[in-house]
Amino acid sequence: MKHVIALDVGGTGMKAALVAEDGTLLHEARRATGRDRGPEAVVESILDFAADLRDLGTETFGRPASAAGVAVPGIVDAENGIAVYAANLGWRDVPLRELLGRRLGGLPVALGHDVRTGGLAEGRIGAGRHADRFLFVPLGTGIAGAIGIAGRIEAGAHGYAGEIGHIVVRPGGPDCGCGQRGCLETLASASAVSRAWAAASGDPGADAADCARAVAAGDVRAHAVWRTAVDALADGLVTALTLLDPRTLIIGGGLAEAGETLFTPLRTAVKERVTFQRLPHIVPAALGDTAGCLGAGLLAWDLLATEVTA
Repeated sequence: MKHVIALDVGGTGMKAALVAEDGTLLHEARRATGRDRGPEAVVESILDFAADLRDLGTETFGRPASAAGVAVPGIVDAENGIAVYAANLGWRDVPLRELLGRRLGGLPVALGHDVRTGGLAEGRIGAGRHADRFLFVPLGTGIAGAIGIAGRIEAGAHGYAGEIGHIVVRPGGPDCGCGQRGCLETLASASAVSRAWAAASGDPGADAADCARAVAAGDVRAHAVWRTAVDALADGLVTALTLLDPRTLIIGGGLAEAGETLFTPLRTAVKERVTFQRLPHIVPAALGDTAGCLGAGLLAWDLLATEVTA
């Protein structure tokens, strides 16, 4: 069976798959990145994982993979195949496409940004598959976005398109790692809610999921934390809606797992803030944590299609 190798690299773990041409996940696996051993170890872990998947695919299906796709966090130069910068992995200017291609015996390799790659999957086979324009916003450790237009994901002139997490929604607010203060992700990411609820509850081990459960149970303190995050998120999203005018707004990431505890107040807050803008459909992501792998597989299949038509 024809298949491609797909890897989704996160800050601490990697998800990988062998993906058929119709998007079927033929095999799934997970490994740690090994980031505690340094950036070089992370790169070696990725290369080893890809090589093991190549060998597994050859053994299982009687033929090698046709290509590989890999999604990584941070700043990515997809055109030149370079992982430019990732703070949580500690690397700079890693020629990942070249390194992977060499390890995989000359296999074609596509490199993409993790959120844009996940957005590609949501747009084609997930929650945005019927939308000609959508915005995918995962709420995780940070917040980023993927802008979908007519079946493709917009990267921007310099590869930074969609960085909605760094819209300043509260001037003078909490310090952000980007150097600004009051960025959206300092207030409405899963990690921001975790920090706020840990402080409000007095439990240093409490996280965003605990906060969501407390909200559902009617805890007044949790409701205040949640309201702060939802209001900030709505402000950031309305700015994005004003600029991009998407037909569908897809919310994913860990915070979206709260379901209607998030979506009911969020839809209300966005509706209260729009004036002339058209309100988009606000829906949960459909693919969960498989979006990155599926998107990486789509990148690989797209690369093969481009080579065939070139």
